[in-house]
Amino acid sequence: MKILLDTHYLIWVLTEPEKINKKIKDILKSANNEIFISSINFWEISLKSSIGKMTLNNMSVDELYHASEQSNLEVIQLTPEEAVSFHKLPLTKHKDPFDRMLIWQAIINNFSLLTEDRLIKKNYLDYGLKIVE
Repeated sequence: MKILLDTHYLIWVLTEPEKINKKIKDILKSANNEIFISSINFWEISLKSSIGKMTLNNMSVDELYHASEQSNLEVIQLTPEEAVSFHKLPLTKHKDPFDRMLIWQAIINNFSLLTEDRLIKKNYLDYGLKIVE
C-alpha cells in the first residue's frame, strides 16, 4: 500500500513516535507499504511555525526536514497537474487548505492517507479518498 502521511503523522514519526499506536507503527514499518510525505507538509509546518501557530518540541523546522531526509520517507512534490486540477475536490466543512491539498494528492496518486482528522474521514471518503485505519 502507498501511504501519504498528514502533517501530524509526519511530526509524530520524526519527533514523537510514542504518540503513534502499535497498529499504525506496524503498518509504517511493514515492507509491504511505501510511506510518502509531501512538500505540502513542510510548507504547512514552516508557515504555521512562522506565525506562532505551531511549535516543534525538540527540533527546528529545518531540522525536521533534515530528519525526514534521513528517514525512509519519500517526499513527493506538488505537481502542476495536481495544482491545476485541485478545483475538482469538492468543498466540504473541512476548509484547511493544507489538508485539502494532501487529500487531493492522495486521491490523484491513489495513496491511502494516514490521518487522525475526523473531518477528513467524515467528508472525503465518498470522493475516492482512502484512509489508513
